[in-house]
Amino acid sequence: MFNITFEEFNNIEFSLYKSNPIIKNPLNSFVVADPSVLTPDVSHDKKWHLFCHTFFGVYMYNSVDGINFVKKYRVVKHAMRPNINYIDGKYYLFYEKTKSPIENLIANFGGQWKSEIYCTESADLKTWSEPYLVLGNTRDYEVDENGQALSNPFLLNINGKNRLYYSCGQTFIKDCGFCEPRYISFAESDEITKEYIAREKPIIKPDKDIEYLNLCSGCLKVYKLKDCYIGLQNGLFEKDGKSHSAIVLLKSDDGVNFEFVKNFLVPQKCGKSNWMAQYVYACCLTYYDNKLRLYFNARNVSNNLLGRESIGIFEGQVK
Repeated sequence: MFNITFEEFNNIEFSLYKSNPIIKNPLNSFVVADPSVLTPDVSHDKKWHLFCHTFFGVYMYNSVDGINFVKKYRVVKHAMRPNINYIDGKYYLFYEKTKSPIENLIANFGGQWKSEIYCTESADLKTWSEPYLVLGNTRDYEVDENGQALSNPFLLNINGKNRLYYSCGQTFIKDCGFCEPRYISFAESDEITKEYIAREKPIIKPDKDIEYLNLCSGCLKVYKLKDCYIGLQNGLFEKDGKSHSAIVLLKSDDGVNFEFVKNFLVPQKCGKSNWMAQYVYACCLTYYDNKLRLYFNARNVSNNLLGRESIGIFEGQVK
């Protein structure tokens, strides 16, 4: 839980870090995306650890200040959209398990996508367990004409239950040339790593009458404040004939029913750089040393060959 109220959170002035992006896409991948971050107070070595994915799997980066990160190694291949958790002295890395990069590329151009949510465990962030299935397809809304997709896992303990938020289904985004998640749902379990039961219906779905959600739902990250839950969602929407993505702030009393509060972080040019000009995507919010820091990935343009994704910071001081 973040030890602040919703009013306090909503009044914080956030700003983009002046030297964004902090992690650029590597030469062998058009993207570095979906950051998930451990702060020093929940890391055994008192360092910052950032997990993210490229075309070739999920990687871990380390930092002493949460800004200057150094790539350490690949944790898992055929994987994307990680979510790292430190619970009772053990690290749990949830992620979307996919096919090989070549098979994924074929799926983006008319093939059938297939992904499920897996987990791997570690005591020291060096040695990891054999990955195992956490959540597979159990609901009809997770499958569509583009295949079967379960993605963007995000674990939160709510009233003693382990609630795993996730995205599912796919919507083809024409100007990008690939699919993005159609729905957002969650599954619950008494155990951290097994026996998750998915909801019968998603909690968020696209709506042509909602400006930030008129194409598809993207992903959702949920955080407990002192008096409510907040959601940070990056829905995808069409505007002026182009697709876009922005992060919006949502509020909820139960972590199930969310209401829109405001646009939180929108696409924009940063000086002469267009690195986040068209899409602001998945994020991870941290609270450390009286500072809220949102790690996020963004994309410059929709074009499949020219588009590049990098990771940046949006931060604010808690008074």
